[in-house]
Amino acid sequence: MSRRLSLVSFLLGCSAAAALMSGAAMAQDAPLIQPGAPGQASRALEGRDAARVADNRYSADDVKFMQDMIHHHGQAVEMAALIADRTNTKAIVDLGGRIDASQEDEIKFMQGWLTERGETAPSPAATAAPAADPHAGHHMGHEGHAAADHSGHAAMAGMATPEQMAEMKASNGAAFDDLFLRRMIAHHEGAVKMVSDLLARPGSAYDPVLYRFANDVTNEQQAEINRMTALLRERSTDPRPNLAAGFRDAGQAIQNMSLVASLPKPTGFFDPSNPEGKPMQAPPPEGQDGDARRGTADQISRRAPFLSFANTDMAFSGDLLAVGNYHGVQFYRLNGDAEPKLVSALVCPGGQGDVSIVGDLLLMSVESTNGRVDCGREGVGPEASTDRFRGLRIFDISDVTQPRQVGQVQTCRGSHTHSVVSADPRRLIVYNSGTAGVRDEKELAGCVVGQPGDERTAMFRVDVIEIPLADPSRARIIDSPAVFADDAGQVAGLWRGGDHGQGTQTTNRTDHCHDITLYPSANIAGGACSGNGIVFDVSDPMKPKRIDAVVDAGFAYWHSATFNNDGDKVVFTDEWGGGARPRCRVQDPMTWGANAIYDIVDGKLTFRSYYKLPAAQTDKENCVAHNGSLVPVPGRDLFVQAWYQGGLSISDFTDSAHPKEIAYFDRGAVNGETATMGGYWSVYWYNGRIYGTEIARGLDVFTLTPSEHLSENEIAAARMAQQGETVNPQQQFPVTWPAHPVVACAYMDQLARDSVLSADVDAGLKSALDRATPLVEAGGRDAALASELRAAARGLDVSATGQTGKRTRALRATLTGIADRIG
Repeated sequence: MSRRLSLVSFLLGCSAAAALMSGAAMAQDAPLIQPGAPGQASRALEGRDAARVADNRYSADDVKFMQDMIHHHGQAVEMAALIADRTNTKAIVDLGGRIDASQEDEIKFMQGWLTERGETAPSPAATAAPAADPHAGHHMGHEGHAAADHSGHAAMAGMATPEQMAEMKASNGAAFDDLFLRRMIAHHEGAVKMVSDLLARPGSAYDPVLYRFANDVTNEQQAEINRMTALLRERSTDPRPNLAAGFRDAGQAIQNMSLVASLPKPTGFFDPSNPEGKPMQAPPPEGQDGDARRGTADQISRRAPFLSFANTDMAFSGDLLAVGNYHGVQFYRLNGDAEPKLVSALVCPGGQGDVSIVGDLLLMSVESTNGRVDCGREGVGPEASTDRFRGLRIFDISDVTQPRQVGQVQTCRGSHTHSVVSADPRRLIVYNSGTAGVRDEKELAGCVVGQPGDERTAMFRVDVIEIPLADPSRARIIDSPAVFADDAGQVAGLWRGGDHGQGTQTTNRTDHCHDITLYPSANIAGGACSGNGIVFDVSDPMKPKRIDAVVDAGFAYWHSATFNNDGDKVVFTDEWGGGARPRCRVQDPMTWGANAIYDIVDGKLTFRSYYKLPAAQTDKENCVAHNGSLVPVPGRDLFVQAWYQGGLSISDFTDSAHPKEIAYFDRGAVNGETATMGGYWSVYWYNGRIYGTEIARGLDVFTLTPSEHLSENEIAAARMAQQGETVNPQQQFPVTWPAHPVVACAYMDQLARDSVLSADVDAGLKSALDRATPLVEAGGRDAALASELRAAARGLDVSATGQTGKRTRALRATLTGIADRIG
């Protein structure tokens, strides 16, 4: 008999004796009555029923938990029994042995606990055979989440479906190892969730024996989860899942890119006593070895520090780069291939510090409650105060070495992000997105929480801000339209929050937009609005009008939106876990915390696919889809994107139904022992380079390198892209390319990759373009060569549909443009 069973038998015996004594003490002659529902007869309670009615030792939830967990453990033993005939991998065999020993032991304990209390103690039920009709059972699309096979028990968290069990039985070798680990991780996580759900029920686990058992289940299952996820990462051929941790010396993995600069945060933007930003460590008690309590809950601070120094978003204008931060803004000068040079930094706490540049003005979002009107670092107390600032700050940066605050707009929910909608010589129009709670009306008049039906509520709105350029101090909110209203005028007209059914994601309520990305040339905007993805008509910037809205059963929080250059696709991101959680582990669904790619067809959003970082990360690395931008390669839709501590990834979504990764960079965890916030907040292409704001470490700069996925001509053409003088987050303008031989060669490389151009045509065009290049660069003329290029353009077959047709027509236009330049 195991140590656990012997101890429990003693405790159960004591409990049973106490119950008998209690029952005897309660014997009485007066009847004990239990009424029924209205209209139903009452009944007298006698014998065991009378004793049980006041039995406070355990609850019905406790009984159900133990009965369900028997079946849950039983399936784990059933899965482990598959190992012997399918693999000889030692780590898997050892894992199966541990599962057999622990699960069978615990099944006996649970049966004994139930029997001692007179409750039904079931035997584990085997998984039912798969349904003949593959659609007869309810199967959830996200691996690792609950799915039902109608056997009565598979609705429990983490249980494998009959189809999944059959798939494991039909596999062997490495394929079996992979399936077994993934299914068993999900199964163990289900057990942990069952314990969590039990402990959330009032009055449950009052029995100390049950309480200790439940916590043992969590600890043991989590330890096995850690071992199994490490096994899966070790099996990966991708270097990213197994990088060494470190603040300044972390392991790195890079493909088809080059890291050309890595700048640490400047003075004033990190705690000199704790530059890494890791949780504070408590000293050990007197006489105790400091290593004895390493990583324990009482050793590590669970409180957030007073100040945050996280780098956030970026904005570009000419040779100026502004890097936002929860503590203020850093300004860098960009000089071609040279390393960015810090020229000044302003300290003004109150995150998250997202920035935009318009002319000589810098706009900065402030949502944290410690923000002050005067930019002081001392914060503001919890009571209503006129010193507190939450909203949009406006700075004059005409002299970037001496930025001055020249305007402020206080808002009811602060400013998490903002979007520059339009600008003319007289004023700016800005959309403000506040995601925090509504301020006390005592602090800011008109701020009403209200209920969804209350027309006064500050929820369910977007603030429209006007900034007079002649006097930014007069900036104000001119409207707060209820952009989520339904046809009946109900302001809470879109997703109301909650899950979408069994095994689906719990999606936030749509009462704000996190990001609104403007595409002014098409008069549209993409709204990532917590519970919905939305396309707006912004023909009248003061009155955004909803064109279409979609939901996704796998999205937790619609975070950001990016259009392709043609404005007929949009990439939405899901910030599952809020950015601070590890959501790229081997066991996490590849469709949760991912991008959702939509085509825009006749103004409607049409789903095409998901894309998620393909390299698993550790549980110490916060990772989920975050901010990015297009890489302006003509003829392709490329997206460079931040994944927090998952690094950055460049995906090709030219075929929106089949996105693929073509380049990446990643570092190991900031801290290998304790989860510490870090990684890339944003990565953007600007004037031939990729810039990344690293939350904990600083600023990184990259260039692209040629590969099978991206030619030297395509990279050179991207460097020629004309983006405009200013690039702000959440504001996109169509990128154009000059009529240059390099751009023509980029299109030709794409057509050659798809085997569209014949070898003769390809060789003839390249010869002509080689001769045209020095003429274009020097402004020279050659009528004969111009005529040759026009003839070649006319000879191209532009009748093809789809992407091939687009590229061929673009090549024809570029060849004609080159001929016009040199003819």
